[in-house]
Amino acid sequence: MADIVEEINATYEGLADIEREFEDVETEISLLPTSSGFCVDMLSVRQQYVLTKPIYEKREKLVAKIPNFWPLVVEQAPPDIDQYIQPSDSAVLLSSLDSIAVSHFEIENGGKGEPRSIAIKMEFKENEYFEDKVLEKKFWYRRSKFGSAGLVSEPVPIKWKAGKDLTQGLLDLTVKVWEHDKKQAQANGASKDKKKHKPEDWTADQKALREKIDTFGLGGVSFFCWFGYRGEDISAEESAIAVQEDKKRRADKAEGKDTDAKEAAEEEDDEDDDEDEDDPLALEIFPDGDDLAISFSEDLWPTAIKYFTQAQEADAISDFDFEDDDEEMNEGENDDDGDEAPPLKKRKA
Repeated sequence: MADIVEEINATYEGLADIEREFEDVETEISLLPTSSGFCVDMLSVRQQYVLTKPIYEKREKLVAKIPNFWPLVVEQAPPDIDQYIQPSDSAVLLSSLDSIAVSHFEIENGGKGEPRSIAIKMEFKENEYFEDKVLEKKFWYRRSKFGSAGLVSEPVPIKWKAGKDLTQGLLDLTVKVWEHDKKQAQANGASKDKKKHKPEDWTADQKALREKIDTFGLGGVSFFCWFGYRGEDISAEESAIAVQEDKKRRADKAEGKDTDAKEAAEEEDDEDDDEDEDDPLALEIFPDGDDLAISFSEDLWPTAIKYFTQAQEADAISDFDFEDDDEEMNEGENDDDGDEAPPLKKRKA
């Protein structure tokens, strides 16, 4: 028994040491210069990834020794994440979630890709809802030829067990629509303009998906609909061209070249394209999918130890209040004066 207690204490001390290591990295990163016009310099993103990766690996080994570490972290998730978790989702996440991992897959092993692209991987124990042991969703940071930029993704199918689909068919339909769109894009050819889809031209699956979205609404869909998020239809090729054009435009400005006329013409073309464009969110089952991914990568993942500690403190407070309640009830029952027992103390959240 003493050996177990010592191991637990050593594990918790190790977590505290890891927190201090993260703080040291944050201090170092904060001293890096940032580029004009950017909140976070690209160099600092890469540097932070390089400096923190071994710390995360060390943390992963430690938390593997703590039962229910990640379910407790999710239980204390910030509002930016918690608002998307329905009670039925909690039943899965709190009982079957084994681990969460975030990676910047385009710069793994010294890669020169986009550091803002992220992958979020969740591992699960055997559960009554789906067969998958691992669900991983990748988000590519891309720039469109129209100037917009952000995270895009591909739907990730889930192998639901019979009658256990928490998304009520939304995810399966999204995957079918995505597969159709992908085949259509390949048939059109990468060099051709993307075919715009207006409601009157939708396939049967697209119409069925829209009907389901209208039926269920977007406010109460399952957290697992997040795996169906797509975002803007921006290919890697389009993004690469847009990045190069943006670099050239900035270089021309730095050299004092007149780019106003060209930009005005491009904006006019963009407006003409927008008139013909259909609603990009019309078939999106989780419009805030990029925001949720960012919350995972920039909040829950890096500060998981903090949320775990909060969960432990919440449990301790709950146990303390429960003991107080029992003592007050016992005092009231043994009161010889026959006075009413004092009201129970309000539980702290």
